[in-house]
Amino acid sequence: MKQLPISLISLLASLAAASADVSVTNLFTDHMVLQRDLPCPVWGTAEPGEKVTVMLGLSQASATAGADGKWSVKLPASKMNATGQDLVISGKNTLTIKDVLLGDVWVCSGQSNMEWTINQSKSVEDAAAANLPNIRRIKFNHVSLNKPTTNVPRKWEVCTPQTAGNFTAVGFYFARRVQKETGVPIGLLDDNWGGTRIEPWVPLAGFEMVPELSAITEKVKQRDAAATGEPAKIGSGEPVALFNGMIAPVLPFGIKGALWYQGESNGGEGVEYFHKKCALVSGWRKVWDQGDFPFYFVQLANFQNDTNTPEGGDGWARVRAAQTKSLSIPKTGMAVIIDIGEANDIHPQNKFDVGERLAHWALHHDYGKKDVVPSGPVFKDAKVEGDKIRLSFEYAGGGLIVGKKEGRKPVEAAADAKLARFAIAGADKKWVWADAVIDGGTVVASSKEVSQPVAVRYAYSMNPLGANLYNKEGLPASPFRSDDW
Repeated sequence: MKQLPISLISLLASLAAASADVSVTNLFTDHMVLQRDLPCPVWGTAEPGEKVTVMLGLSQASATAGADGKWSVKLPASKMNATGQDLVISGKNTLTIKDVLLGDVWVCSGQSNMEWTINQSKSVEDAAAANLPNIRRIKFNHVSLNKPTTNVPRKWEVCTPQTAGNFTAVGFYFARRVQKETGVPIGLLDDNWGGTRIEPWVPLAGFEMVPELSAITEKVKQRDAAATGEPAKIGSGEPVALFNGMIAPVLPFGIKGALWYQGESNGGEGVEYFHKKCALVSGWRKVWDQGDFPFYFVQLANFQNDTNTPEGGDGWARVRAAQTKSLSIPKTGMAVIIDIGEANDIHPQNKFDVGERLAHWALHHDYGKKDVVPSGPVFKDAKVEGDKIRLSFEYAGGGLIVGKKEGRKPVEAAADAKLARFAIAGADKKWVWADAVIDGGTVVASSKEVSQPVAVRYAYSMNPLGANLYNKEGLPASPFRSDDW
């Protein structure tokens, strides 16, 4: 057989390389969930100038690949569909992604308590019963980069007794509750990394929106200006690094909202954590370009030894206050879990109540379940009445109670118990334990040692053991302080 000239072989090879098959970003795999009721972005690569058509059921959209080979379309918004369909991407070749559901997609991000699995929570019975085909998830690798990437080398999984044990436990319990009450398929973007701070998850756009974080903004801009070539690994604690490696690949995938459980690695902070949370939420909303989607987060659990001092302020007290302050960000919600932590374990085993309490926010605000109270009591204001202070709350629900919580059992009213962990002070700023009683939908605090009270604190310590203010729906009150001392 006569050999072809080397020049001809090179020409044929180059022509073959130029004729690229149509591909879709590998976030799109069998068994995925696409976001209902919103235009649905789908994107990938093809030969420059090639027409690409995407079809899902009766929805269809087309685009032409640009000079760089990239294409993207937005399928028209579609209603919920719990029956698997084919997503077909066609050009010179055809790709078929099978068993695609239309439901709600939630990002599950943060550090280890969000990454913690059902198996790690020792909830074997829940995994064994998890024959829940309308709950799916995709788990992301730990990637920390100096530039955004598009690589997602994972596949979607259907929730079954064989797979559920490796799901994010918080995300699973959230999805199970929401799916049970609404029938909507739920997709979980299991996108988290244990031990990480908040700064690496924030996009540059987020830092730029918060003047208090200008030093971080300038640091990132200088680093970006020096970066050349392809994305390269950098430390997982560097600002924007995890956004580049783990959130950017998702964009602009359609989502319903975000669930966030993080703060332990920023546990020594106070109001600065609030500024960083503003940057995270505002930044994600800006780069996703889906408006103010829901962003629900978990306040840190009780942990370590109880100092049992009325002034408190130790450990995570200040960062919990910053988390509460983050409720001022529109369309946010906070799950309070100071009653289910473990003194000797930074990873509380009870992730059931965490997911359930997050689900309360979503069910109330996003799924029309107005009978579901979203939160336990959150401090609203304090009014001095002679030698007493009257405290009022948002989310008092059906009324306030002295509650008792044991494991995963529902909270019970403790009829003979007194409210605990309330402290009171006068203008001298000397704190003493207060006598606190429920009066209708308010709490009245006083002390024989303080004749003219001016401030109250509740559960304001690293591990406020015995804190027992709940609403009748069984949701705990958030720690608070009325002072700014």
